[in-house]
Amino acid sequence: MPSPIPGQEDFNQRGKTFRLELLRAMPAGFVDTAASTFALFIAIRVFDLSPLMKGAMISAGSVGLLLSLFIVQIARRLGRPVNRLAALIWVIAAHGFAMAALSEGHGNRYFSGCFIAFTALGMGTPLIAQIYRKHYPDQSRGRLFSFTAMMRASAAGLVAWGVGAWISSRDGAFSPLFWAYAGACLAMAACVTAVAPVVLRRTIQLKWFDAFRHVGGDAPFRKLLKVWMVFGLGNLISWALFVEFISNPVYGFGLDAENVAIISSTVPMVVFIACVVPWGFVFDRLPFYSVRALVNVFFIAGILIFFLGGNWLSLCIGIGLHGVARSGGNILWTLWVTRFADSERVLEYMSVHTFLTGLRGVFAPLIAFTAAEFLTPTWVAWTSASLIFLSTLAILPEIREELTRRKARA
Repeated sequence: MPSPIPGQEDFNQRGKTFRLELLRAMPAGFVDTAASTFALFIAIRVFDLSPLMKGAMISAGSVGLLLSLFIVQIARRLGRPVNRLAALIWVIAAHGFAMAALSEGHGNRYFSGCFIAFTALGMGTPLIAQIYRKHYPDQSRGRLFSFTAMMRASAAGLVAWGVGAWISSRDGAFSPLFWAYAGACLAMAACVTAVAPVVLRRTIQLKWFDAFRHVGGDAPFRKLLKVWMVFGLGNLISWALFVEFISNPVYGFGLDAENVAIISSTVPMVVFIACVVPWGFVFDRLPFYSVRALVNVFFIAGILIFFLGGNWLSLCIGIGLHGVARSGGNILWTLWVTRFADSERVLEYMSVHTFLTGLRGVFAPLIAFTAAEFLTPTWVAWTSASLIFLSTLAILPEIREELTRRKARA
């Protein structure tokens, strides 16, 4: 029976989605610590994997983003709820973590399990964006997303500190941790399955690259993709080396698991928690390009201080500033297509965005680890900062136009 109050059903669905997303944020934050810290730490300290394998492991999530373009087309062809498809993908991730948990003494098996898990986690990203577009209203989407992001970061920060101490005390034993990651993926799948179904209009034919037609017909979207490619390369090159820089003794630090977790996860996540909700309000109220430029300033400052400071304090300050940028960047990365696409096209716009993110994400870690073999981290940091700066210069005309429109409305 339809609700007698206009809009009441949409309001109820919004509240249910928000509650389930808050619940999903806790296991999702736990799983985030695998990609951000512990999987690579174990690869370095326990298995001593090659630079190529370490780079490939970091690139796995980006491989998933590449594949997400085709997941979107499959979702359209099947006409099934995107929730169910996301849940299936996270079940696959759980199997990957289970494989890693069973790999003690076998580096190749560990690498394969992590690669499967991180690839699967990347594949589901556009599907979640479509759920946000369907169930969250335009005027409060940034705020609603920021609260769940804060919960996710809180879980990641607390878990990182506790797990880092646990691994240090267990002398590198990691199997129970990866079983827990597998369980967290199953919990995420259960939460997204309970969300009200989001179904796309079914297509008759399966056209793998059909979403790219929007790139040719939408000039602002096309330019932003180019800008994001330059920015993303800069950020991902430095991101790939954060854990390597502080855990590998060759670079002068050689920190243990507990201290690596504090710097690479706990500090940035605490800052993320403090800043993500304010960034959500900023996203809802300020022009997009101006917010993008402001976030870039924090990224540049964080990268340079982290790699160039040379002491514990500079590591904390640098990664903290990067956490400020990451909190704003997370909102921008997830929601920006909702500003440029109508409801039915959000998933396709997002799939193009995630495909290109995956493309640069595959190559950036390989570039970073190769460069670190021959150049100092100082060169890597300056290269990253320069690319982010160039991407900011590219959107100056749009920023001036935004400011002019705001003055005209004042």
